[in-house]
Amino acid sequence: MKLSLLILLLFIGNFCSSQFQVIGRVLGFNEEGEKIALSNANVYWLSSTTGTTTDSLGNFKIPYRKDKKKLIVSSVGFRSDTLLVNRPNLGNIILHSIVALEEVIVEKEVAPLQKSLFKVQNVVSVDSREMLKAACCNLSESFETNPSVDVNISDAVLGAKQIQMLGLNSPYLLFTQENMPSIRGASQIFGLSFIPGSWIEGIQITKGAGSVLNGFESISGHINSELVKPISDKRFFLNLYANNYERYEFNTRLNHNITEDLGVGLYVHANLRNGHIDNNSDTFLDTPLSNQINLMNRWQYINSESGWVSFANIQYLTDSKEIGQLDFDSATDRLTTNSWGSEINTSRLDLSSKLGYVFPNLPYQSFGFQTAYSNHEQNSFYGLNQYDIKHKSFYSNFIFNSIIGSTQHKFKTGLSLTHDAYNEFVNSMGYNRNDNSLGAFFEYTYDNLENLSFVAGLRIDNHNNLGSFLTPRFHLRYSLWDKASLRASFGRGKRGANIFAENQQFFASSRQITIDGTGGKYYDLEPEKAWNYGLSFIQKLYLWNRVMDFSIDFYRTDFIDQVVVDWENPQQISFYNLEGNSYSNSLQIDLNYEILQDFHLRATYKYFDVVTDYNSGTLEKPLQPSYRFFVNLNYETLKKNNGQWRFDFTSNWLGEQRFPNTSPNPIEFQLPSHSPSYVLLNAQVTKVFSNTFEVYIGGENINNFVQDTPILSNENPFGTYFDSTILYAPVLGKAYYAGFRYKI
Repeated sequence: MKLSLLILLLFIGNFCSSQFQVIGRVLGFNEEGEKIALSNANVYWLSSTTGTTTDSLGNFKIPYRKDKKKLIVSSVGFRSDTLLVNRPNLGNIILHSIVALEEVIVEKEVAPLQKSLFKVQNVVSVDSREMLKAACCNLSESFETNPSVDVNISDAVLGAKQIQMLGLNSPYLLFTQENMPSIRGASQIFGLSFIPGSWIEGIQITKGAGSVLNGFESISGHINSELVKPISDKRFFLNLYANNYERYEFNTRLNHNITEDLGVGLYVHANLRNGHIDNNSDTFLDTPLSNQINLMNRWQYINSESGWVSFANIQYLTDSKEIGQLDFDSATDRLTTNSWGSEINTSRLDLSSKLGYVFPNLPYQSFGFQTAYSNHEQNSFYGLNQYDIKHKSFYSNFIFNSIIGSTQHKFKTGLSLTHDAYNEFVNSMGYNRNDNSLGAFFEYTYDNLENLSFVAGLRIDNHNNLGSFLTPRFHLRYSLWDKASLRASFGRGKRGANIFAENQQFFASSRQITIDGTGGKYYDLEPEKAWNYGLSFIQKLYLWNRVMDFSIDFYRTDFIDQVVVDWENPQQISFYNLEGNSYSNSLQIDLNYEILQDFHLRATYKYFDVVTDYNSGTLEKPLQPSYRFFVNLNYETLKKNNGQWRFDFTSNWLGEQRFPNTSPNPIEFQLPSHSPSYVLLNAQVTKVFSNTFEVYIGGENINNFVQDTPILSNENPFGTYFDSTILYAPVLGKAYYAGFRYKI
């Protein structure tokens, strides 16, 4: 019986092995140096008669031979090569002309969105190719095809796009630019629109508690953007964009290498929205009138022999927005009841530099120094509400990296110094504050080079308003089996809430602002503190000879102290410190799969449970979808003499959202308890003519779903019930755009 079972198992194993297919594509270069598919190329197992030929697109499929390890690939006029087979999908196999080269390059293009099996933290890396799948005119629009973060519109008047992660708003996220603080304080609402998408080389999205190197404020996650580098970037880049709502964008980059080690770049971004759009006939603009000029001068120095590297940036922008009723004229109607309108004028100066040194004889040892200064000024009014803010910020950070005995034990340590000066004017009240902090941190990394690694960090800060406190962070990764990783993390964050800068949308309503303070140093309120815990699992495997990624994440954030933003009274917006519980649970399931050659599926399901104890009781967070279901389909044709086509389609299904209480209003200004669920559809087609020129056309919200009544009491904007803040869906209907990119 045992012998029969053994024979049966051997038979099944041999049968399965014989059915397993090894696939790939054979390509070559023609006389013009262009990559082409090689049809009728021979592919066979070394020292065997088992073989096949490629089809018209260069694709092949050959049964796996358990007893063979190497494939021979040959084609007339090209150098043959022998390949070691260690995976079922060999990707693109490049053969070169016999007279040109004596080597074969086997290449597989890295996906534009990557989840690593080996990084300790739960990081999603996004490169510039992913951002080309959508219009992506600024950072807030860089996540259209990325399910890791959610993008919401703040209200029906300002139209500002805000980021959410793990069910929490952007103030609980840490935004950095090249690992230096970026969007914070005065720039919290509009700052995402101040970073042009064409300047971004890549984005790293970290879920949960971040690293102690970047400070103590991060609670729900960390988003870092890396800018393009002058030395490695194209010498010239130009992008023009326009849509049917009279929005126009201009982006260009000019780079010059002064020496082999020194490069300089000039980046220019300009946008204009001058269309008076009111498709829902509520007398209010559906999208702001705006214009922005954004300039950056960027210097880069890198010398691998000496070990020195440095960057220096100078950036200046001016941004103006006008919102409100169609007949609003700022010259005659400013801060009057003639017509409801708003102007938001912002100017900002950013200076930053980085200096790093790697010890030539000790490549594992280095130090770096970062410093940044910003001056942000915003003058604005919303109807009869006036809000001005000046925010000056200085940041410096020194980091030293080395090892303890061997590279299995690494550490980072350093000091940081920050200064923030706030000067705010809210109607007739002035609020001035200085935040000064001196901190020290230490982070230890262990890696056994097989299946276990972890990062343990601790920092201590002395802050004039937050006091002296510790910030612990911990991340662990364990490889359960082949191509599977389990991660766990926990950490604490602490911050002072800038209640006006972070909630400017409430100025566009008739709500009265109240602060129920307890004697704290932030608008008479205490600072916020929270713990974040997370578990994540990722498995990469081959399904039908193609790579599939599956991952599941669960994160919980527990607030110890929180500034509650309470708008359950429709005539009031209240800020007070939490008394009770406040938490956020976030579950995310991802599936990435290449259905066919170069045809990719990305699907994500998210579930949120975000609950806070308000003065009126325990309630779900307003306007937070209970779930989201995201699907992205992308297809790229093979590059040929006449170029390449790229197709991208994205669907977002948002679950019902709880409305804040409107029952005290007259019945015509009351809303139901929850919004309906709905779907948003976006699509884009790109035609690549050459390595230097491509055009694209696309559509957003092409199914034309809009909120029926985005503004309550729009006919009486100076009355008791005017409110533009209860927005669960787009105000703008279907939008179509076109543009081109040129680079040399």
